[in-house]
Amino acid sequence: MPEIKVLQLLNGASKARGLTVIIDVFRAFTTACWMIEKGAEFIIPFADINVATEYKKRNPDYLFFGERKGIKIQGADYGNSPSEVSTMDLTKRKIIFSTSAGTQGFSRALEASELISGSFCNAAAIVAYIKQKSPDQVSLVCMGHRNERPSDEDTLCAEYIKSALMGSAFTQDHIRSILSESRDAAKFFNPQLKWAPENDFYLCTQLNIHNFILKYDVKNELPFLTPFGVEIREG
Repeated sequence: MPEIKVLQLLNGASKARGLTVIIDVFRAFTTACWMIEKGAEFIIPFADINVATEYKKRNPDYLFFGERKGIKIQGADYGNSPSEVSTMDLTKRKIIFSTSAGTQGFSRALEASELISGSFCNAAAIVAYIKQKSPDQVSLVCMGHRNERPSDEDTLCAEYIKSALMGSAFTQDHIRSILSESRDAAKFFNPQLKWAPENDFYLCTQLNIHNFILKYDVKNELPFLTPFGVEIREG
């Protein structure tokens, strides 16, 4: 078994070592998986909103998804809703992506040997990939609520991955029963917040529906998130 550390927020990302999973369940890395599922070629995550906006100006054919405090960034094509993305045809599209929490983590995890994204929707693939790679160290970085405080959903996802690596994992019903009572999920059940549809909650807590991980590939001029298929074996 590798040494597994659960870390929090940007400070935690800076302490990450070994194979590192940057976790953002509500909603960045659930949305990102849906982008790939709907045909996107790759995703470029940006920490800095201004850099992302400028990159969009230079590459108008790229689609720009972005939010701050949950709300779509001015100048972005779309916000950060997996419900919205799940209805799109993104075949061969190139994606610019900037969010309040998840996309920030990659730029801080400078000492990690490898970086992948994390969410419930592809958690089994993440676990299978870690087992396949058999690293000495695993860092599970929970990006939390806008990088301001730990969030229930990201911490629970880290606990799920850690438990699954140790041979036991809890169910989707258990995940939803806990998170439906969380203050971090309240936005999805507030009909006045049009940017946080209720269906986002259910997509973000849907367990193991994507059989790929998203690798943060630093070999490119700009690091991309690209899919890597994983064979998931029962038991």
